[in-house]
Amino acid sequence: MYDLIEKEPRIETQPSLRVCGVTLGLMPEGAGWWADERLLVVADLHLEKGSAFAARGIVLPPYDTRATLARLEALIEKLKPRTIVALGDSFHDRAAASRMDASDAAHLTRLAKNLDWVWIAGNHDPVPPREFGGTVMEELNLGPLTFRHEPRGAPSTGEIAGHLHPCAAVRVRGRRLRRRCFASDGTRVILPAFGAYAGGLNVLDAAYENLLPGFDFHAWMMGARTVIPVSARRLEGD
Repeated sequence: MYDLIEKEPRIETQPSLRVCGVTLGLMPEGAGWWADERLLVVADLHLEKGSAFAARGIVLPPYDTRATLARLEALIEKLKPRTIVALGDSFHDRAAASRMDASDAAHLTRLAKNLDWVWIAGNHDPVPPREFGGTVMEELNLGPLTFRHEPRGAPSTGEIAGHLHPCAAVRVRGRRLRRRCFASDGTRVILPAFGAYAGGLNVLDAAYENLLPGFDFHAWMMGARTVIPVSARRLEGD
């Protein structure tokens, strides 16, 4: 395995995996890229999580929405997608849009204006706000793939989902490294959370047992320039 801490490889081709015959590029920013369809998929933006915490007396820097949108815009500019699929929990709660700074709201509206934008309903945002444009759906079926928020128990061939905020931990040269990751057994992919303040749940947690049974899957751990596949047998729990 690559030394993830000091010797992350410099590669020219974007890492990818195959799901039901579809090649899905894995972006180090935490998004999936279906090049043949010019489709960019992101999960769990959790916009306005910072302001939700502030309302409960937990003060965080109020810039998570701005940072998340800036990273998303950079990907849009680089890849020039035709379609964006946001896999639910795009907004941290039902009142997120009302707390959003006017400049951030305008930024999101501008991003969505010229794209075929699909908002998948999540458990945090079962009714995503309409003012930013786009189409709201429970799930999207496109070719052999199904895009939904919460992954379902096996079998679920071709599922692209979020919700669980997967992360993985591995020991490298005696040091423990924990990072967000894509998780896949070749029949489904669970995307990492894209939001700046979104946390992570270790892929060895019991929540994944019916989704990624045994150790016959890989965690594609996010690095600064690429993502690196690590066999589940090499991972550590929390």
